[in-house]
Amino acid sequence: MNNFKKLIPALFLGMLLLLAACGGGGNEEGSSGDNTEGNGETSEEGTSGEKGEIKIGLNNWAENVAVSNMWKVILENKGYTVDLTQVEKGALYTALEGGDLDVGLEVWLPNTDKPFYEQYKDSLAWHDVWFEGTTLGLAVPSYVEDVNSMNDLKGKADMFGGKIVGIDAGASLMKLTQDALKDYELENYELQSSSGPVMTAELGKAVEDEEPILVTLWKPHWVFAEYDVKFLEDSKKVYGEKEDINWVSRKAFADDQPQVTESLNTWKMDDQSLGSLMNTIKKEGDPAVGAKKWVENNQDLVKEWTSSIE
Repeated sequence: MNNFKKLIPALFLGMLLLLAACGGGGNEEGSSGDNTEGNGETSEEGTSGEKGEIKIGLNNWAENVAVSNMWKVILENKGYTVDLTQVEKGALYTALEGGDLDVGLEVWLPNTDKPFYEQYKDSLAWHDVWFEGTTLGLAVPSYVEDVNSMNDLKGKADMFGGKIVGIDAGASLMKLTQDALKDYELENYELQSSSGPVMTAELGKAVEDEEPILVTLWKPHWVFAEYDVKFLEDSKKVYGEKEDINWVSRKAFADDQPQVTESLNTWKMDDQSLGSLMNTIKKEGDPAVGAKKWVENNQDLVKEWTSSIE
C-alpha cells in the first residue's frame, strides 16, 4: 500500500505531461493549417499549384510580356503554379518540342513565323487565334515628313545615322527586315539587333529630342498610344499582309491540361483590351503588378475566358 501511494505522484505527473503533449499537438496542427490556408490560397478555387505547373515561354516584346504575365495571374488565381521563362523566338520552339516548356502565347501567322511553323508543324500543337489584324515593318516618327515609304529611304541613310534600331536577332521581324534591305536596295543601312525594351527606349529618346530615328516595329504595341509614329509603306509586301496571333504548345499539352487548353482557345483580345493591358503595365512599371491590376479590373472578361476551369 505504501509503495502504491509513492507511485501516485509519478502517475499524476505522467498524465499531465501526456495531456500537455496532446494539447500542444492539436494547437500546432491548427496553427499550421491556418498558416497554409493564409499563405498558399490565391483564390476561392483552391491552393496555388494544386492543379499542376504551367511553363510559359516569354519573348521580350511588349505584348508578349503583357499577356504572359496576365495569364500567370489568371492561372495562379485558379490554382495552378505558373513559371515564366524568357527565351528568344527560335529557342521557344526547341524548348516546346523537347518538353522543357508547355506554352508559347505569340505566333504570328501566316507570314512572320511561317519558317518556325514549317519546321515544327508536326511536332507541336498549333492553337486558336486570340488577336486579329497585326502589322509590322519599319517605322519613323511622324515628324520625319520626307520619309513615308520604304522607297523614300534611298539616299537618306545619313539622316538616320546609317542604322535601323532592331530587336532580338532571332526574331522573324529581323529576318524580314534583312530581306527588305535587299529588295529595296538599301545597302547603306545597318540593321542593329538589340531588344524590344532597348528599341522603345531609343525611340522615346529620339521623339523627346525630335530627332530622326528608324526602327523595326509591330502592332499591337503601346508605343502607338504614347508617340505619333507611322509605318513606312511596303509596296513590295516584303513584310506581308495583316496577320493574326495564335498560341502554340507542346504536343501533349491539351491531353495533360484540357481545361487550360479550352480556356486559352476561348481567349480573344482586340486593340482596346490589349492596349489597356499594355498601358496599365507601362504605368505601373512592373509587368506582374500591372497584370494583376488589369486582371482585377477586367473580371467579366477573365471569367468569360476561364469558364471551362473548375
